[in-house]
Amino acid sequence: MPPPTTKPHSSTTSFFSAIKPPPSTPPPPLYTLLFLLLLVILGFYFLHHHHSPTTTAAAAADFLTPPQQTSLRFREQFLSLSTNATVSSYLRHLTLRPHLAGTPASADTAEFVHSHFRRLNLDPHRAAYRVLLSYPIRSSLTARFPNGTAVALSLTEEGAKKTGETEEGQNGAVVRPYHAYSPSGAAHAEVVYVNTGSEEDYRQLAALGVRVKGRVVLARKGGELSRGGVVRVAEREGAAAVLLFVGGGGGGGGVERGTVMNGMGDPLTPGWAAAEEGGGGERLGLEEAEASGRFPRIPSLPLSFEDADVILRSLGGQTAPPGWVGPGILAQRVGPGPTVVNLTYQGEKKEVTIQNVFAVIKGLEEPDRYVIMGNHRDAWTYGAVDPNSGTAALLDIARRYALLQRNGWRPRRTIVLSSWDGEEFGMVGSTEWVEQNLVNLGAKAVAYLNVDCAVQGPGFNAAATPQLDELLFEVTKKVKDPDFVGATIYDKWAAMNQATSIERLSGAFSDFAPFLQHGGIPSIDLFYGREYPVYHTAFDSYEWMVKHADPLFHRHVTIAEIWGLIALHLADDSIIPFNYVSYAQQLFKYTDELSHLLDGSTISLHPLVSAIEQFASAAIEAENEVKQLREGDGRDGLTALKQRALNDRLMLTERGFLDADGIQSRHWFKHLIYGPHGDYKSKLDFFPGIADAIHELSVSTTMSRSRQEAAIQHEVWRAARAIQRAAYALRGHIFVP
Repeated sequence: MPPPTTKPHSSTTSFFSAIKPPPSTPPPPLYTLLFLLLLVILGFYFLHHHHSPTTTAAAAADFLTPPQQTSLRFREQFLSLSTNATVSSYLRHLTLRPHLAGTPASADTAEFVHSHFRRLNLDPHRAAYRVLLSYPIRSSLTARFPNGTAVALSLTEEGAKKTGETEEGQNGAVVRPYHAYSPSGAAHAEVVYVNTGSEEDYRQLAALGVRVKGRVVLARKGGELSRGGVVRVAEREGAAAVLLFVGGGGGGGGVERGTVMNGMGDPLTPGWAAAEEGGGGERLGLEEAEASGRFPRIPSLPLSFEDADVILRSLGGQTAPPGWVGPGILAQRVGPGPTVVNLTYQGEKKEVTIQNVFAVIKGLEEPDRYVIMGNHRDAWTYGAVDPNSGTAALLDIARRYALLQRNGWRPRRTIVLSSWDGEEFGMVGSTEWVEQNLVNLGAKAVAYLNVDCAVQGPGFNAAATPQLDELLFEVTKKVKDPDFVGATIYDKWAAMNQATSIERLSGAFSDFAPFLQHGGIPSIDLFYGREYPVYHTAFDSYEWMVKHADPLFHRHVTIAEIWGLIALHLADDSIIPFNYVSYAQQLFKYTDELSHLLDGSTISLHPLVSAIEQFASAAIEAENEVKQLREGDGRDGLTALKQRALNDRLMLTERGFLDADGIQSRHWFKHLIYGPHGDYKSKLDFFPGIADAIHELSVSTTMSRSRQEAAIQHEVWRAARAIQRAAYALRGHIFVP
C-alpha cells in the first residue's frame, strides 16, 4: 500500500467563514440573506450540539434505555479483553515467511486466518479470484562512470533476513526488488536526475535546456505522484527507462518494491469481477489489457538510496534547481550524464488465484445491513507493518467479538470481518469483491472500516468521510492513549494537531478506495504513525516492529480497540451514528477554497453553493429527526419503522455523490467529492473532476481559455448535481419542491 498522502483538513472549522462567489457572478440580495440565515442556523446547531460538556460513561448510563445499557456493557467488556501477547503472537505467525500475493506462502496465510475464524465459530467464508499479477524473472543495472570504470549495482538488500526456497517469490523467499507490471525491456543511456518526476520538474529541466528523451531518468520518491505516476510522466516526456529511489537512506540498504499499474483491480476484468465460480467469466486477452493503458510502456526499477547516491554524485551538466536536494542527497547536478547506465529487466505477467477470507457475525434485528471491517493480508516481503500489523488487530477483534458472543452479545446489524488478498498490486482482492457485490453493497452496506499499516510508529491518525467525524471523536475519548498515562487518544490527538484533524479519503492508496470511490460507501482508515523507513523492503519484519515501532504491542491493542468500538457503534446503535452536518461543513470549506483559487475567472460557483445549502438544510433536518427518535424508547413498532427509514436515508446519502460517468479519464472512480486526481500536483484534495479541469486550464496550449473555463464550469455543475442528489437522498422524498 502507498502511504497516505492526503492533507489534513480540520473538522472543527467554523461555519461562519462566508463563501463568496466570484465577483463576476454576484448572488441576488435574497440569496445573500437566505445564505447568511443558514450559516446562523448551522452555527447555532454546532454551539448546542458539538460543544456540550462530555459526561462520564457511568453518568450517561443513567439516561440510557435498557438496550442502550446493554450495548454500553458489551463495549466496556470489549475494552477489557485486550492482551498484548495475543496480538504479538498473531503477528509473529503471519510474518514467519514472506507472502507475496499469488504464492503458496500467501495461500498459507489465508488458511491461517480462515482457521482462526473457524475456531472462533465466526462463520468463515472464502472468495477466490483468478487475476493477472506480475513477478520478476531477472534484472541488472550497470553504471559506467566518466573515468571509464563500470560498477554492477546489486539491486538487492544487504543484511535483510532470508528465508524460504530458492525460487524467488514463489515458495516463501524474499522477492527481488521490482516494480509490478513494469514491461520487460532494456535501456543503455545517459542518466538525468528529475527530482520527484513531476510535470513541474520536467518544465524546470526544460528551462535549463535539459532534455530527457531517450535517456534514463533517476527520480526521488516523495512528491505528489504515485510510483506509477512517476513512470507515466517520464514515459510522456520520452524517457527510455526509470530508476526510482527513496531519499534519505533511512531504510539501511532497503529497496522499495511496489506496483506501477494504472487503475485498480484485475486488469483482465476491468469493471467486473474475476470470479472463479461457475467456470469464470469474460476476460480480456493480455494484448487487450496492455493496449488499454493500464501498464507503462517503458521499464522501471526500484533502487536503494545508496546505489542512487553513487549515480547522483557522478552526474555533471546543469546545477540542480533549488529544492531538488532532499534529505541525505549531496548531488548538485542533474546531468545528462556523463554517467551511462545499462538497465535490463525481464518479468512475467501471469494469472494466479488470490483468496479473500471473511468472518460473518449475523445481525439479530437487521441482518441485511452490513458493517464491513477490512485489512489486506498479502505483503511484498514479511509485511510486519504493511499490512499484518492490521491483520493482527483484525484477528484480535475477532477473538474479542467471539468472547462477547459467549456472553450473550448479538449485534443488531451484521458485521463482516474481511481479509483481502492482492492489495499490493492495486487493491485487486477488495476491488474484485466490490465489483462482484456492487448492487447488494449499494443497497445494504452501512460503512467500510479499513486498517492497513496499523502501526508504523507513534501518533494516532484517522481519515474518514465527514459524517463519521463525531463517531471518531466519541470513540477516541473512550480509549486510553498507550504512550501517555492518564490521557485518552482524543486528548493527545487534539494536542498534537492543535485542533483535532481528520484527513479525507481522496487518494486511492488502500482498500477503502473501491468501497468509497466506486461504491459510495462511507469509510474510515485508521493508522498509527506516518512514514517509516522499511516500507516495502525486506526489513519490514517482526524484529523491526519489536525494536522500533511497537515493542510492547500497546499501539496494536489501541488500534484494535478504536476499530472494534467504531464497528460496535455502527452495528448496535439503534440509529446509525452518522452526522451529515459535518459533511456540509466540509463542503462549505471546500467551496471557499475553490472560490479563492478561481478568483478572477468567469466561473460561477453559485450552483455549488446552492446545492450545499440544500444539503446543509437536509442535514439539520435529519439531525433533528435523530434527536426526536432517540428520545423515544424505540420499542414500539411505529418508532422502529421510523428508525429503519431514517437509517436507510443516512446509509444511502453517500451514494448520491457518485456519478455514473465517473471522473473524466478515470471513469471507474465515480465519487465527485473524494477521488484521486491525475498525474500532477493539485491544490485541491477534493472535487477531483474540477481539479482535473483546472489543471488542464494551466497546461493546455491548444484549447482557448473560454473553452477551458467552460469545461471547469461543467465540472462545477456535475459536482453540484451530486451534492443535490445526496440532499434528496437524505431527505428521502421522491417529489422535491
